[in-house]
Amino acid sequence: MPGMPDAPRLYRTLKRALPPMVNPYLHIRIEGLEHIPEREPAILASNHLSFIDSIVLPINVPRPVYFLGKADYWDSWRTRWFFQGTGVVPVNRGGGSQGEASLSTGVEILQSGELLGIYPEGTRSPDGRLYRGKTGPARMALEAEVPIIPCAVLGTDQALPTGAYRPRRLPVTVRYGEPLDLSRYRARRADPFVLRSATDELMYEIMLLSGQEYVDEYAARIKSGAVDLAADLSQGQDVEAANDRDPGEASQAPPADEHGDAGSERAAS
Repeated sequence: MPGMPDAPRLYRTLKRALPPMVNPYLHIRIEGLEHIPEREPAILASNHLSFIDSIVLPINVPRPVYFLGKADYWDSWRTRWFFQGTGVVPVNRGGGSQGEASLSTGVEILQSGELLGIYPEGTRSPDGRLYRGKTGPARMALEAEVPIIPCAVLGTDQALPTGAYRPRRLPVTVRYGEPLDLSRYRARRADPFVLRSATDELMYEIMLLSGQEYVDEYAARIKSGAVDLAADLSQGQDVEAANDRDPGEASQAPPADEHGDAGSERAAS
């Protein structure tokens, strides 16, 4: 049976040492822990606001939670020993065959009976909003025939903002939602439209738990500058204002003079 004795030694050591320090320091409030299965495998799918999400999300779960991490972390012994010791499994995050290998690794973890932690957004939110989810978690859940538990962390972006190195003593909340059963999609799990529908369902549940504003765009595209969200929002507001304009406004233009030139005297002056 999967359990704490099977976890790496460093993971077990930190599991004993961190909660008594981190829980009171960050005033961590836990909600919905009863939704985590005691023995069965499942995916914990969470929003992602800060580096410490990977600490506060699993720290109070009585079972090990494994994460997929960039294989680049294994290039240096300084990071390799830590990530390997804390249950992070190396994967290549490129597309094509590398992406398929990453999914296969996640499925193997689930089929061995473990809990897999994952961030559907694929990266930390650049501004605290919730962004479009990638379909990988849904694919793994359907392939391994396990539920997805939507999760939400709140306050970690204030406790440890991007670029900071020491957490501030600010309250953090971790919410675990009811397991999401996506089995009705399994027969069509290779259909991209079905995977998108399942993923959107998951992101909606995360949004309800986190209370974040949802943006239907990938966070990585915002960070890279491929999408200018501010410009898109401004353009959308202009269109909305045009649509809301009183149809009678057009008739309020300056009347044409006898020569048929609208406002010719004003123009001449």
